[in-house]
Amino acid sequence: MMSDAATVADAAQDQELALLGDALRGIMTSAPAHELDSALADLGWGDMLTEMPDVAIPLVFRLLGKTGAHAPVLNDVVLHAAGLPIAGTLPLPFSGGKWIVWERTGVAGTSLDEEIPLYTSDAGEEIGPAAIAAGRRALGWWLVGTSRTMLSLARTHALDRTQFGKPVASFQAVRHRLADTLVAIEGAEATLLAANDDLGSLLAKAAAGKAALTAARHCQQVLGGIGFTAEHDLQRHIRRALVLDGILGSAKELTRVAGALIRSTGSAPRLVQL
Repeated sequence: MMSDAATVADAAQDQELALLGDALRGIMTSAPAHELDSALADLGWGDMLTEMPDVAIPLVFRLLGKTGAHAPVLNDVVLHAAGLPIAGTLPLPFSGGKWIVWERTGVAGTSLDEEIPLYTSDAGEEIGPAAIAAGRRALGWWLVGTSRTMLSLARTHALDRTQFGKPVASFQAVRHRLADTLVAIEGAEATLLAANDDLGSLLAKAAAGKAALTAARHCQQVLGGIGFTAEHDLQRHIRRALVLDGILGSAKELTRVAGALIRSTGSAPRLVQL
């Protein structure tokens, strides 16, 4: 009886999350970019973040990646993890020793990304490791989401397009690129699911950044010339992935940090105890 009750409760929870996901996707695909921040707040993003962050962060940030939408909610994740009020902004470390601020004005068009209000800033105050870790996990889910969309775009193209009388998807080189991309994405997502400390979050962000760069490279090759056009959705996801990879440490930088840590301790801790 207890098992049956637990099963019913789990099914009900899954249904609620599915409905919430549908509502979030609907907002992200319909709300103008400059209104998405307030639309998410109206839907209860703040309450979700404070009451169930382990559910809300993967759900919201993965959908931001999949839909190609953007909102300055990374600020909220870092602020909440730092014990500060959300709905504000703060300078965040960026690749190459720079600092950026993701403004909440909704005014787009900057040197970092033409669609989002991301501005370079003077160095900010030191951010605690818990806040950095939470931000890295959130960015990791965002990168995984946008990587999956890049893979979907390339896969659809490969299935629909023919060359020499055969579907592009039938060529071994294309299949290998798509398979390598999927393996990288699945590995990054598994790392994110297991990340529960500073090192795990660092490795998860690095894996997600690497997966996104792999997706960008392979999917660009699969799509060929059409993927290079500014009008194709792939380009927007590639630009977004490059920016997200740089926030709170790029895949290359974080890999070096992890390597230095392993050398200094003389051992490599397991991310998951098997």
